[in-house]
Amino acid sequence: MRQIVLDTETTGLEPSDGHRIIEIGCVELINRRITGNTYHQYIQPDREIDPGAIEVHGITNESLADKPRFADIAEEFLGFITGAELVIHNAPFDVGFINHELRMLSNRPGTVEDFCSIVDTLAMARRLHPGQRNNLDALCRRYEIDNSQRDLHGALLDAEILADVYLAMTGGQVSLSLDSHTDAQGAPQGTIRRVAAGRKPLRVIRADAAECAAHAERLDAIDQACESGSVWRRKADAMIH
Repeated sequence: MRQIVLDTETTGLEPSDGHRIIEIGCVELINRRITGNTYHQYIQPDREIDPGAIEVHGITNESLADKPRFADIAEEFLGFITGAELVIHNAPFDVGFINHELRMLSNRPGTVEDFCSIVDTLAMARRLHPGQRNNLDALCRRYEIDNSQRDLHGALLDAEILADVYLAMTGGQVSLSLDSHTDAQGAPQGTIRRVAAGRKPLRVIRADAAECAAHAERLDAIDQACESGSVWRRKADAMIH
């Protein structure tokens, strides 16, 4: 399964007020593994950034003067996300802005929902932790995710952090690092460790008479409850015959 963890930064809060996307960051997951494949783009919005937004993400009008417009990067961006499940924190905000940008294109390719399915991690967090703070910083503290580099919001950095948070929330890989780690003996995890040929054989503990009788009694009960009888006895009979 291919998932794309996505975040955006914008000139303000409402696309209906003419605000635009100025940064997109995406992190790819394949079968819940962070692949290292990312998409990151700054965008020229053709309008001023609200001072309050600059305080949040630190992106200035001057820094975007030579960046491409959304129309210039739309095809590449849609190619990166198409067919994936998008993982977004407060998805209505980001999806609303992306759909606003798509509607402004001359070829009007459709909406995000036409290309992807969407998972909202804010809605997920509210179900898991009702009545608690569920912004990204709070989730990092709750799941012990290191976000010490996050002095300001940034689309790619926030997508990387959200990938860690999402995997922690849903019980999977929780480290963004692609480096190998070592176990308690110092061997890299996932490698084959050879066992000494001269090692002592493992002790085999056999069932005593009482345990064998209890086992047979359990199989008798299964035989009575199931028309086909217990699989254990069928396998044993097949091996004998």
